[in-house]
Parts: sequence; C-alpha cells; structure tokens
Amino acid sequence: MEKGRTTMTSVQVDKHHDGNEAAGGTPEEGYERGLGSRQVQMIAIGGAIGVGLFMGAGANIAKAGPSIILMYALAGVVIFFIMRALGELLLYRPVSGSFAEYAREFLGPFFGFVTGWTYWLMWVVTGMAELTAAAIYVHFWFPEIPQWVSALVFLVVLFGVNLISVKIFGEVEFWFSMVKVTAIIGMIVIGLGVLTLGFSDAGDTAAASNLWAHDGIFPNGIGSSLMTLQGVMFAYLAVELVGVTAGESENPEKTLPKAINTLPWRIIVFYVGALLVILSVVKWTEFSAGQSPFVHAFEKIGIPLAAGIVNFVVLTAALSSCNSGMYSTGRMLRDLAANSEAPKAFGKLNARRTPAIGIAVSVALMGIGVILNYVVPEKAFGYVVSVATAAGIWTWMMILVSHIRYRRAVDAGRLPASSFPAPGGAKFSWVALIFLVFVTGMIAYDKDARVSLIVAAVWAVGLAIGWAILKSRNPQIADRTPQYESVSK
Repeated sequence: MEKGRTTMTSVQVDKHHDGNEAAGGTPEEGYERGLGSRQVQMIAIGGAIGVGLFMGAGANIAKAGPSIILMYALAGVVIFFIMRALGELLLYRPVSGSFAEYAREFLGPFFGFVTGWTYWLMWVVTGMAELTAAAIYVHFWFPEIPQWVSALVFLVVLFGVNLISVKIFGEVEFWFSMVKVTAIIGMIVIGLGVLTLGFSDAGDTAAASNLWAHDGIFPNGIGSSLMTLQGVMFAYLAVELVGVTAGESENPEKTLPKAINTLPWRIIVFYVGALLVILSVVKWTEFSAGQSPFVHAFEKIGIPLAAGIVNFVVLTAALSSCNSGMYSTGRMLRDLAANSEAPKAFGKLNARRTPAIGIAVSVALMGIGVILNYVVPEKAFGYVVSVATAAGIWTWMMILVSHIRYRRAVDAGRLPASSFPAPGGAKFSWVALIFLVFVTGMIAYDKDARVSLIVAAVWAVGLAIGWAILKSRNPQIADRTPQYESVSK
C-alpha cells in the first residue's frame, strides 16, 4: 500500500453503509430473495429482446438500410461497456434500486433523487410503448378491436401478476423470455434454410447480396444511419434490469456476473444475427415503419401460419417488457421512499413482500399509454420511444460516472475492489459516456425525436422543484455526505 493512502476494509464499508441506511439508505430488508439463477439469466436475456427490436427495427431499417446492422453492433459494444461498469458496482455492493443508490453514493443525494425518479419515468413510458406495440400486434388478428381496449386489458392482467410475488413475476418472465429466445433462434434457422436451400416463395430472391445490392450498405448516407441511433439505443433499454434484481436474487455474486458476461452473444445472436438473416432473405426496401420486420419477412417466405406465430412471439416480447417495467418501477419507488425522496407509502410491502402501492401508482400512470392509443394511435409509439430513450441515456450516464468515481476511489485505496472488475478500468466507461453524449446530440438534431428533450427539460424543472420542496421540509436530506467523499476523509 502506498504511503498516505487510507484503506477501508469490507467490514468498515458494511458499517458505513449501515449508517447510511439508518439515514435513509437502501431498503433491502423485507424483500424476498425469490429469483433463482435460471430466472435471472432469462430476465437478462429477455431484457435484450423487446419491442425496440421487433417493432422499432422496421422504421430503422427503412432509414438506414443494411447499415442498421452496424448501428446495432456499435450500440451493442457500448451497452456491454455500460453493463460491465454496472457489474463491477453490483459486486462491490449488490442493492435493489442500484442505479439511484450508486448515484447517491458517488455523486450525492441530489443525483440519487434525479436518477431514481428518471429511471422510474423511463419504465413508465416504456410500459406505454410496450402496451402500444401489444395493441398493434392484436390488430393483426382482430382489426376490429380498438388499440386502447387491448392496451387496457394487458395493463390490468400484468398488474395482477406483479402483485402476487416476486417468484411469480420471475416465473412469468422466464417463460415470456423462453418464447422469445426459442422463436428468434427458430427464425434464424428458417431464414438460413431459405438462403441455403432456396425453398419458399422468397427463395428466388433471397441472397446475402441483398445486404449491399440495393444502393449499398449505406443507401441513404452515413448521416441517415447515425440518426437511427436513438431508436437503436431504445432497443437496448432494459438490459440494465439485472441491476434491479440484485436485491432479490438468491445468489447475486454468482448469477449477476454470468448474466452480464453472456450479453455479447445475446447481442450477436438476437440483434446482429437476426437482422443479417432477415435483410438477406428480404431486401431492405420492403420494410417500413409501423410494421414488424419479422412478421413481414415470414409473410414474404409464405410459410403457413408463420406470420401469425411470429406475431404471437412479438406480442409476448412486448408484454414481457411491460411486465419488467412494472417490477422495476415499484422497486425504484421503494428505494426513493427509503431515502425520504418519495412518499413513505411507496416504501411499504404487502403481505407477499412486493411494493404494491408503488407498482399501483406506476401502473396508473402507464394508463396514459391507453389514452394515447385512443387519442393518437398512429403516433403513440414514436412519442414514448423518444422520451424513454432520453430517460434511459441519463440512467446509463449515471452508471458510467458512478463507475468512474468508484474506480478512482479504489485506485486511491479508499474503497475495496470489486470481485468483478470491468476490463480496462474506467477507460471504456469514458468511451461509452462520450458515445451517449453523441447520441443525445443526434436526438436534438432529429426534429421528430426532439420532443423527448423538451419533455426532459420539463421533467428537470419538475425534479428541481421537487428537490427544493424536499430540502425545505427535510433540510438534512441534502446534507448527507456522499459516501465517495466521506470514506476518503
């Protein structure tokens, strides 16, 4: 140990955290550690497969052509950097509501407050997007049913699932994710069969040359491809959900690293692999916004009932993500309540040890998505995607900045090293942070997506007012020293 360094042992760190919990801290006590290894693994896999891929990819393909594959791959690398940063923090201190807790620890109580509420907002609006997508998928079979009716039914059913217990949530999510994973692998196998054996209606035109034969890989220019990054990043929202499960995992030290380390192959198979096959089987010019590229590809192949089967799968994907959203919003509100940053009622658990009140409030606000499907059904999906992406980017930024400060403290000997260090230390966190700033610039440049930054500005004003009210009622809340600073003294 270098001279002048002060080292805090793991026991001292635990005591320090306990002291923080007495002041507000993390609400670990009371949760049921009911999520087993297979459930956490499948939640991690399912989190990477949602409406952003199944629904949003159609609009992105229309804008970027085959280069959309490169955009998903590029964004996937950055997401892996973010998840390894989060993984290091999780194994340093596994807590439910982790993003807000780490922001609170390394940046101060205000940033914990902002991050917790912003992540909550992200999942509320993501839930709206998933409900919107699910309602669109129902239209495939029952065009006479209004979108808002389908959205409302799904909202009520998933609310019931989340109230029962975390074990039931985990089991439902396991099977939702199993359907998605099995189906995508099946789609890839069938697509490869069309390409190699030439069977089906698409066999005559299916070829790998479709990836470059129609005006090249960047048919609309590199600039147009880069403009899809905000939609691409939306597709990856929920990969960080693994961090929220930390407080309810049976063995977080074992299951969390495994879930994070499998992220690269999930991206390669489910995003890059699936899109490579689809865009080889069907030329990119045939895809459009508002239509699932997976459904269109199998309609083109002409396999009996295939389009209906795929539509069921993408419906499952949307419901899976919405289910996860209800889970995470309740936990984040409880973390905020435990730190006196939300009404105390949100911190209460029901008899089944789930934060029922927080989930109920979040579900009620997700109901706005039902209203959007009634008022502007054709624009509902685009609106909520841009807002959710902006909120997600803030959350990822806070993970990266917290990781950078944590590594600085570890290097100085002020905090114990994590058992799951990110490769390259904080270097890749800086790379990911710069990339997210660039994506934010793309959102500001896009006139359609710019509405999300307007909403973000309004949200920021609301949070600033909320923080001012909290400080006036509870002055000591703003005086809590960030653990990053206190342990260095």
